[in-house]
Amino acid sequence: MGRIFISAAHGGTEAGKNDPGAIAGGTTEAKEMILLRDLVVIELRTRNLEVLAVPDDLSAAQTIAWINSRANAKDVALEIQANAASSPSVRGASAFYIAKNEQRKQNAEMVLIGLLRRVPQLPNRGVKPDTDSGLGNLQFCRQTKIAALLLQVGFLSSPEDRALLQSRRRDFAIGIAEGLATWSQANDPQQPTTQTNYSNINININGQNYSEQGLLINGNAYIPIDLVDRLRIDPSKSVDFRRITYRQVVYIKAVELRDSHVSIGWDSATRTVKLRSILAVCPGQIEQIISNGNTSELQLQLFLKNNNENAITQFPDIPKLYREEATIEGINHDIAFCQMCLETGFLRFGTDIKSQQNNFAGLGGVGGGAEGVSFPSARIGVRAHIQHLKAYASLEPLVQQEVDPRFRFVTRGVAASVHQLSGRWSADLDYGIKITAILRRLYESANLL
Repeated sequence: MGRIFISAAHGGTEAGKNDPGAIAGGTTEAKEMILLRDLVVIELRTRNLEVLAVPDDLSAAQTIAWINSRANAKDVALEIQANAASSPSVRGASAFYIAKNEQRKQNAEMVLIGLLRRVPQLPNRGVKPDTDSGLGNLQFCRQTKIAALLLQVGFLSSPEDRALLQSRRRDFAIGIAEGLATWSQANDPQQPTTQTNYSNINININGQNYSEQGLLINGNAYIPIDLVDRLRIDPSKSVDFRRITYRQVVYIKAVELRDSHVSIGWDSATRTVKLRSILAVCPGQIEQIISNGNTSELQLQLFLKNNNENAITQFPDIPKLYREEATIEGINHDIAFCQMCLETGFLRFGTDIKSQQNNFAGLGGVGGGAEGVSFPSARIGVRAHIQHLKAYASLEPLVQQEVDPRFRFVTRGVAASVHQLSGRWSADLDYGIKITAILRRLYESANLL
């Protein structure tokens, strides 16, 4: 059986592990996760499993490098985190796996079930692909060269979750250890040879099947580098692609092509990895606020419903409103719509701003329980959102009467790209990345990527 690497996460940034991460209830994420990690290590060792704890003074990138320099094919890696939300009522545990990887999804279920069996009072938020995370991908899942998962053990901002973690820490540790033991055993190849971990798969690019085959390595699809050109990508310009050489052929990890606007799919029946390059969406326009949207009203409706079944019932015209209001002011309605999804949690709200305020972009919200601005209708709320985006992205005057109460406070034209909203619209420096992550999911669901 392979070894188990376990890392106690902090705030998930590139700062050192002395970053306390989330802070709530007189404690920190770093403190709680280190205490929990140490108990998990003990529990694993009592089961005669070899476990390596990642040092606590490493950054996120250094953590991955530390694991990669020591890991073997049969090993597995887990990072444990505590989540945080603006509302103390948000609770539960979840596990993240690399998107489009069914094997890793099953592994995530093993680990999460192990925890929830021991702590059934902890709400189950399910296993999720890393594309559903705030950043659109998780480097711990993608850059660690062995099978890797990220487990969020609860919300530090929730008094209930925090009390459970602090009063039943050993139960948390036992549950995680049991899940890890099951996963580690499942990951152990039947024969300890290099060939065991490699198998051939079929490749389909932009609807065309290729006679050249790819590789499935520990549940991850790789394609020959020669085929990457067919996706309009120059691999020589990226040092971030995971490359391996097998039988004198260089392969690239398929899922990492997502950052180059490629959608990745998997057909288990035919063992085919399906890749599709940008079709309807122009790469130079995808992140520009002043540009044309690409989705229809129906595509927006389906995307919203798939992420919140009740959203369309509550706001049946919201896709139509975003398309109409954005078109009038020259704003990309896809970007505005995805920003709304981020700000409201796909119209679940649950923050300082309530649904009846018709405030879909956090306008005027200052946190700490204070209410944001209210608007008389959903249309006026959408219009204010669009106008605020135009204030940031353009020097042009408004077409319609001004309804955005903060329009005049914005320095006009300072954020042509959605990424330039980071640190401006929101203090979150990853704000633009989170919006584009949702945008990419929208385009993939609409078969535009």
